[in-house]
Amino acid sequence: MTQLNDPETKVKLGRKRDHTRDPEILDAALEVLAEAGYDGMTIDMVAARAKAGKATLYRRWASKGELVIEAVACMKQIDPDAVPDTGTLRGDLVAMIKPHAMHDAEKKLRIMGGLTSMLARDPELADAAFAAIVEPRASVNRMLLQRAIDRGEIPADTDIEMISLVSQSMATYRTIVLRKPVDREFLISVIDGVLMPALGLATPKDAPLTTD
Repeated sequence: MTQLNDPETKVKLGRKRDHTRDPEILDAALEVLAEAGYDGMTIDMVAARAKAGKATLYRRWASKGELVIEAVACMKQIDPDAVPDTGTLRGDLVAMIKPHAMHDAEKKLRIMGGLTSMLARDPELADAAFAAIVEPRASVNRMLLQRAIDRGEIPADTDIEMISLVSQSMATYRTIVLRKPVDREFLISVIDGVLMPALGLATPKDAPLTTD
């Protein structure tokens, strides 16, 4: 039986794990999750996508659930300093519709769809998914709504928490249930047809579809 004080064992126990490939593996996990769903996803599939050895993944993550939780938690967040300030709420919301932002949002929604089977029965995974996928954009929406309140554009008693989740909820339903793309036309229709009326704001007939 190998003893813990054996020199060779000490070297093995003290060896630091190489985490340099973690970002690639986590990205691969998200891609497989979005394509296959949680139930269809396997560690072997992630290893193949990341071109990494299965043993490497199993040493780093003891289960598929642990891998998914870390991958979702490490998803790219929105930079608060990059949030536009056009002077109007509609202008700010439209300015947020950028090609890269739409791509990131669609990817996150596909990942959310892949997680559907697990969200109801795994609270830890549900919390990680909310923090990575829902909260970042909801936080930006709250910021934009608070600005609108501060400049007197919308009432001070506006339910910021509820309104901040409306567009995301509709986009999630469109992506996961209807399986339709969340494109610029759809997002503009949500802004002008749902959010503006809900806030008591009129959309000018000549309002631009972009602030560029």
